[in-house]
Amino acid sequence: MIHILHIDASAHLDTSTSRQASAKIVADLGGPDSVSSVTRRDLTSEPLPQVDAAWADARLTDPATRSIDDAKRLELSDTLIAELQAADTIVIGTPVYNFNAPASLKAWMDLVARPGVTFTYTDTGPKGLLTGKKAIITVASGGTTIGSAADFLTPHLKFFLGFIGITDIEFIKAKDITHAIAA
Repeated sequence: MIHILHIDASAHLDTSTSRQASAKIVADLGGPDSVSSVTRRDLTSEPLPQVDAAWADARLTDPATRSIDDAKRLELSDTLIAELQAADTIVIGTPVYNFNAPASLKAWMDLVARPGVTFTYTDTGPKGLLTGKKAIITVASGGTTIGSAADFLTPHLKFFLGFIGITDIEFIKAKDITHAIAA
């Protein structure tokens, strides 16, 4: 059985190419020959807060000495991390907004990057703690060609996911999938 974490970041709920493409990927992964479960995280329907100073301080406080307020500040982050930890495969549907990730996806990244939880620092540098997972990212872009000098999204996501330990990463142009659906 595989467990899929399905994340969508497009502001468009009904007409999004990246949403259509990520849904197709999830449907194909959970095909008739495999048993799978899916956790759904829609970053538009369920917006995430931006990191603030109180949250940043709470994440650096030793869990044994955290106050009740600190623990409450980290509850959502803990939930998002638990979703990642439980997943074998992460499917992200995202558009390119202004050459990079939508703010909603960036907020998710900020909330799941936790020292001692999703990464740690060693004598040889940072080490991701979420290993053995695969990420498939469907990217929709009206004018930024994936892999071009103006594409800051895919290198950023590749670096970030690698930083937390996810190095098996595949980027797919959402348009290629949605054209196949329409055909």
